[in-house]
Amino acid sequence: MARRVLLHVGTPKTGTTYLQDVCFLNRDLLREHGILYPAERFDAHFLAALDLMRLPWAGLERQAVGAWDRLAEQVRAFDGTAIVSHEILARATAPQARRALESLGHGSGTEIHLVLSVRDLVRQIPAEWQENVKHRTTTSYADFLAELQDPSRDGTIASWFWAVQEIPDIVDRWRHDLPASQVHLVTVPPTGSPRDLLWERFVAAFGLGEVPLGLGTDRANVSLGAPETYLMRQVNLVSDHIEPTDYRSQIRELLAHRTLSTRTGSPRLALDPACYPWVASLESAWVAELERQGYDVVGSLGELQGTVPATYADPDAPEPAQVVDAAVTSIVALVEEISRRRIAEEHLHAEIGELHRQLAVARRSPYLKAKEATFRLLSSSWLGRRLLGAYQRARGSSSRRA
Repeated sequence: MARRVLLHVGTPKTGTTYLQDVCFLNRDLLREHGILYPAERFDAHFLAALDLMRLPWAGLERQAVGAWDRLAEQVRAFDGTAIVSHEILARATAPQARRALESLGHGSGTEIHLVLSVRDLVRQIPAEWQENVKHRTTTSYADFLAELQDPSRDGTIASWFWAVQEIPDIVDRWRHDLPASQVHLVTVPPTGSPRDLLWERFVAAFGLGEVPLGLGTDRANVSLGAPETYLMRQVNLVSDHIEPTDYRSQIRELLAHRTLSTRTGSPRLALDPACYPWVASLESAWVAELERQGYDVVGSLGELQGTVPATYADPDAPEPAQVVDAAVTSIVALVEEISRRRIAEEHLHAEIGELHRQLAVARRSPYLKAKEATFRLLSSSWLGRRLLGAYQRARGSSSRRA
């Protein structure tokens, strides 16, 4: 049974992709230091989260069947500290959270620590809308903001957003009977802070200071500017016939992550200034509640009260020239990808042709012809087949000794 489990349950857009990638790439090193990160593939904890919550996710839920129980079994079998991390776990209901805690050993001698990485709503709201767009939504920014402000919160967008972003509620659903000292909030530093500050806070929260982790990873949750996000939404409007796997590889990965995200000079997404009073009121209420509960904070709860940027570019109506420029960049990238694949295919065909040529030459050799004739002759009789079997067994035995 694991002696200690660090259970990181969100929130999205708080550096979670980087944290998980570092843990995955260093999982052997972590184990040498008595820390288990149970994952045979980089998305193992994502699949486990889907399984725990029975969430549909573009067909990936079929791969997830049984994933949570397998992960929990690995954690229980480990004698040391285990880390479990995925941001969509923030979506879990109280019964699902209770099941997760119990399956990881809570109540059976394992010390569970709940970790939540959190960021101010001023940055989270536009980031979450962009993430929706990267997952095929066609909802405008104005409609997104309107749905979030609807007191009923019963729309698809609002129900998901508040489930994974309303910090006090997430802690209430996951905390169960854990003491406040075992609930840790890692706050995302304000824009302009030192680049490594968030990672240093993760290291402190997870107790990784003594592990010489390799931090090289190119898998990050990238951001798009306002015109680039607008372009992605326009693509979504006309691409509903594209299969989910093709959308993920060609549109989200190639177009959004590898191409449009490199255009860092575009106006950034930001909160509509008209929404700031509503957001500031929510943030103040959250900070007061979290302070009252007395949780361990790595960073400062004051960082949950965001400030509106000095400039605002409406992502529903960007400058046409900026959209055209982003579209031209996208077209060039798509043509380059087609060219790269064509060249790779030509190389593959050339290699296959050369292998066929070498095989034809080999088949014309007298030695091979004699060998094939002998094989056919022996295969035609009972005694010959016995001799062939004995020869093959002898060859196999000889190979194993070598």
